[in-house]
Amino acid sequence: MLCPIPAAEVAEDLPELARRAWRHSNRCIGRAQWKALETIDARSAETCEEVFEALQSHLRKATNGGRIRSVLTCFPEWSGKEKEIRIWNHQLIRYAGYEAEDGTILGDPANRDLTRVAMSLGWTPPASRSAFDLLPVIIQVGDFLRCFEWEKEDVLEVRFRHPKHDFFESLDLKWYAVPAISDMIFATGDRLFPCAPFNGHYMGTEIGARDLGDAARYNLLPVIAEKLDLDTNSSRSLWKDHALLVLNEAVLWSFEQDGVRITDHHRASEDFLRFCEAEKRVGREVNADWSWIVPPMSGSSTGVFHRGYESGFEFPNFLPQVKAWETKRGVDLLVKNAKRVECLEGLSHG
Repeated sequence: MLCPIPAAEVAEDLPELARRAWRHSNRCIGRAQWKALETIDARSAETCEEVFEALQSHLRKATNGGRIRSVLTCFPEWSGKEKEIRIWNHQLIRYAGYEAEDGTILGDPANRDLTRVAMSLGWTPPASRSAFDLLPVIIQVGDFLRCFEWEKEDVLEVRFRHPKHDFFESLDLKWYAVPAISDMIFATGDRLFPCAPFNGHYMGTEIGARDLGDAARYNLLPVIAEKLDLDTNSSRSLWKDHALLVLNEAVLWSFEQDGVRITDHHRASEDFLRFCEAEKRVGREVNADWSWIVPPMSGSSTGVFHRGYESGFEFPNFLPQVKAWETKRGVDLLVKNAKRVECLEGLSHG
């Protein structure tokens, strides 16, 4: 049962609760930085416009000229559907995924449904579509859904180059600097905050091995292998491994050249193991999901690969939510707020 706590007391302990939630987040390898998390109290926000203004402040504070800061912005706690605040994007910054009639997708396939939702709410893509078009952020307050487009100064992006391969720049690849998760519930144990976006900074493989490398995402390994003139006829040539390494080199080098904070998977692994030791010294056991903690490339060359972890759960923490458009309430809100109903066709409603 959720127990009401005086507002003054909530405000006083909110930053510490947020830091502890990050400390307990069992899928995050970057928890060594948990004490550095800064909190923005936006619990007075009541309209879509006020929420968006707070999100702009969050991004600008977190970006910090490339010296990425860890930030959480907390909106009002759950008090019923009438005042429910929710961000429909998985992250504040996402790239569109446009599906053609033949099923191919230009952009990020992970955002196909989100792109359709945005278009149904009136968002108009650029006249000349690309693989890296910024999606608007979709904000729900009560029964209202609104799309807000980011201003240029809100979003820092890094264009990828490679220190040895000149062809890389011609691929016209980029990624955003701040990975702000925006669709999870911040749960303290006695209160729920369904809208509390938060960010750390990137580990290179999150972009190079997953966002850009995964076959179900941008699927760039075949493209890079071709540019490198690798033999793709046999898996024994290890062409995927070669292409993956070059892609991740480009991500790390470009972020570093542009002065944008990022870490590599070896450093992140070392930091996480030091975090585990520090927690052990104060009598706390670290809960972790091994499949998320081990990096998606060169896993066995990192220390986190060679140990096990308890898989328990502690409050405060961050809880996943069902995608908004896959819930009955979300479907009803889309129908009520949609300006282009045809864009809703093909959504994977639950």
